[in-house]
Amino acid sequence: MTANLLDFDLDGLAAFCERLGEKRFRAVQLFRWIHQKGVARFEDMTDLARSLREKLPGVCEVRSLPVLTQQASADGTIKWLFDVGDGNAVETVFIPEDDRGTLCVSSQAGCAVGCRFCSTGHQGFSRNLSTGEIVAQLWYAEHFLRKQFNTQERVISNVVMMGMGEPLQNYNALLPALRTMLDDHGYGLSRRRVTVSTSGVVPMMDRLSQDCPVALAVSLHAPNDALRDHLVPLNRKYPLAELMDACLRYLPHAPRDFITFEYCMLAGVNDQLEHAQQLIDLVRGHAGRGVPCKFNLIPFNPFPESGLTCSAKPVVKAFAERLSAAGIVTTVRKTRGDDIDAACGQLAGDVLDRTNAAARLAQRRTQVEHRVVWSSKESS
Repeated sequence: MTANLLDFDLDGLAAFCERLGEKRFRAVQLFRWIHQKGVARFEDMTDLARSLREKLPGVCEVRSLPVLTQQASADGTIKWLFDVGDGNAVETVFIPEDDRGTLCVSSQAGCAVGCRFCSTGHQGFSRNLSTGEIVAQLWYAEHFLRKQFNTQERVISNVVMMGMGEPLQNYNALLPALRTMLDDHGYGLSRRRVTVSTSGVVPMMDRLSQDCPVALAVSLHAPNDALRDHLVPLNRKYPLAELMDACLRYLPHAPRDFITFEYCMLAGVNDQLEHAQQLIDLVRGHAGRGVPCKFNLIPFNPFPESGLTCSAKPVVKAFAERLSAAGIVTTVRKTRGDDIDAACGQLAGDVLDRTNAAARLAQRRTQVEHRVVWSSKESS
């Protein structure tokens, strides 16, 4: 199989070009055509030497992911189901807001962490995505949205690695993908606007702080080890004290001076005021100086296998007020895209049912992709 240029960050692409006998500036040209302009055909890259344009198709390609489905929510959220082969699929979600456009990107097909409240974890783990498969989600979404909105300006301003999978358990593929997102010749995103969410893979948090320290969000979900062991099984390997220490080590390298803690509100499980007080004690008292942080409370999106329900709004409000009264910045995440199962924790809830139909769709996949790209433009 020929090389997929979406697998390379700029340094990787420069090394690839060097093996072809080309200089680094050719890699920069290629990188800009692919990521800034969304061009996949080498013959359309008009400032490349003709000899290079003729050479490239024999050794490489820009290989995106086939689109199985696209769904649009009433609130403007868009969810894509991408085929990653062998009956596996991943979901990617675009969330438009007045001041930003956020893309939620997947890093694995399925997830091995198995958090009790996450439907992706109940699907089980299939495999890691390649760098190219991670980047392809951004590449497709960005250039689809530019066509939809009829603009050459960047539409996606923020990327959150909060889709399917635990990003730090796919570190070798994640790192060049992050570098492509940040590169000024690629998507030019700032480190503050790229967020990696982790359940707490402590050794990889330390590596990320040295290799590519972007914004960090930690899926906390419990204020003590006994409860977190139950909700987030990874806690048995990296308990809260170790996780808080890792957060403190990350902060000197981070683009923000705080860690975001994500906390899914589960009725009668982790939503009582005593739990809020335990959280305050945890983050304020750790290591004698506390962990600078903000909390993002997430309304739980129920699915049948979980056996869990969402906390009532008055309970969430009281919980948030207790944290805020202690001087901790606390927000309640606004639910987006729940009518298309695109809200937090819902991704892949029925992916397996839909990917079973992938074989039936294979023969008309090209037609589906073409229609997805142009249908909104034609209907405007």
